[in-house]
Amino acid sequence: MDGRPHVTLEDVAREAQVSLATASRALNGTTKVRPDLRDRVVAAAQHLAYTPNAHAQALAGGAHRTVGVICHDVSDPYFAAISRGVMRAADEAGLLVMLASTFRDPQKEIAYISMLRAQRASAILLVGSGFEDREWERALAAEIEPYQRGGGQVAVVSRHRTLKVDSVQPENREGAAKLARTLTAQGHRRFAVLTGPPALTTVVDRLKGFREGLAEAGVELADDRIVEGAFTRDGGHAAMSELLTRSGGEPDVTCVFAVTDVMAIGAMTALRETGLSVPGDVSVAGFDDIPVVRDLTPPLTTVALPLEELGERAMELAVREQQGKRRRILRMPAEVVVRDSTRPVDG
Repeated sequence: MDGRPHVTLEDVAREAQVSLATASRALNGTTKVRPDLRDRVVAAAQHLAYTPNAHAQALAGGAHRTVGVICHDVSDPYFAAISRGVMRAADEAGLLVMLASTFRDPQKEIAYISMLRAQRASAILLVGSGFEDREWERALAAEIEPYQRGGGQVAVVSRHRTLKVDSVQPENREGAAKLARTLTAQGHRRFAVLTGPPALTTVVDRLKGFREGLAEAGVELADDRIVEGAFTRDGGHAAMSELLTRSGGEPDVTCVFAVTDVMAIGAMTALRETGLSVPGDVSVAGFDDIPVVRDLTPPLTTVALPLEELGERAMELAVREQQGKRRRILRMPAEVVVRDSTRPVDG
């Protein structure tokens, strides 16, 4: 087979019929791999003409002034705001930024990291929730650890668990708990939550924090009042529609918490299409404080994160020389902003 452009590590893994993690380990030599599997991966790489350093050779070292930013979806205002902060800090440091969206596909994230390693980018930033997936964690480490040993720097935003890199951590769990306390103080006792995919750590943290805040007021969140949807406007719309269907078209809760603002926007649209008013019939709250939610009718109650600052701080960590091997963690505050989409109730 003739070599073709843009052959990725994903292509090699598919050709060798092994996992992405195995392909990565076989080619970078960081971990022992069974000889037969290693031979299959090497043969597949040769067959596909996989050349991980081709871009670096072409750029002749210029990529050392490049930072790769990998996020879930740059069209999402949450990631757009964080990326803007990254770009501002990168510009001040004289760095160019390459931006990629994975659309929450963990395999694409691994492939992009592999590509950035090949281009010898000076730093890699991972922006957005990690995944509750051990195989993905091992594959990620297999790419990042040799990159770091070679002098590359890595920083992440809004993910934790086992990754041994510098991180900027917004108060997802704490912020959701604060929101729950605020809403119960308004008199709300009957809640529903619109969540994203449970494999995302951000979903786990925000749901857990919200439940903890409700528990402080003696309020329990019923499992059938938790509806999963995509982390998008359409996902929020579909989840709100499902919630209304479950209750026969009339809300049997006084307040709906969507774990992201974009989901809350979709939820408010679904309510309006059904002839229900916010907050007259049901209150709605979100999380993130993306700029557009201040201009909604009504403006959205939410948990505000300093989005651009998250990006700036991550960029600063990625270019600042580290003293010692201890990972640096910056925790960023989350504050509740009450607007007209929620109102006090009698219970």
